[in-house]
Amino acid sequence: MRHKLQTLKETMSAWAVRHAEGKNAKWWLFGMSFAESSFFPVPPDVLLVAILMTKERARAFYYATITTLGSVLGGLLGYAIGYFLFQTVGVWLVDIYHLETEMITVQKLFIENAFFAIFVAAFTPIPYKVFTIAGGLFGISIPTFIIASILGRAGRFFAVATVMKYFGGHIARVFYEYFNLISFAIVIVLGVILYAFFL
Repeated sequence: MRHKLQTLKETMSAWAVRHAEGKNAKWWLFGMSFAESSFFPVPPDVLLVAILMTKERARAFYYATITTLGSVLGGLLGYAIGYFLFQTVGVWLVDIYHLETEMITVQKLFIENAFFAIFVAAFTPIPYKVFTIAGGLFGISIPTFIIASILGRAGRFFAVATVMKYFGGHIARVFYEYFNLISFAIVIVLGVILYAFFL
C-alpha cells in the first residue's frame, strides 16, 4: 500500500507540472489543497511550486492565499469526518494510510497543547489530515482549530510563495527540497520561545 501511495505522489507531481500553466490551474490548486487536508495523500505544495515556476511567479501571494483557503476549508471537512463519521469514513482513512500510531500520538499532543499541536501539523510536513480528523474526534474547540490552522497553513504556503517570488529558480528548488527540515527548525524555535515566555 505504501508503494502505491508513493507511486500516486510521483504521478501527481508529474501531473502538476503539466497543468501548472493551464487556465484552470488555480481551481486545481484549490481542489488539491482542500482534498489533502482530509483524505488526499499529495500535498498542494507540489502544484503551488509548479505554478510559481511559470510566469505566475509575480502573483505568488495570490496563489498562496488560494492554497491556504482551500486547505483550511478542507481541514474543516476533516474535522467533520472525525466528529460525525469517524467510525465509518474516519476509520477507513486511518487504516488506508496506516495512521493508527499517529492518532494515538496526536491524542497525547492535544492533551498537552491543542493549539500548538494543530499549528505544528499545519506548518510542517506532518500529515495535516491526521490532526484535522483527530480534532473532530477529540472535540477540539473549533475556534482554536481554525485559528491554528490558518496561522500554520498560511505560514507554510506564504513561506514557499515568498521564496518563489523573490528568488525563484535554483534557490527556490533548494529551499523546497529542504523545506521539511527548515519548517521543523522554525517550529523548534517557536516552541522554545513559547516555553520561555508563556510557560
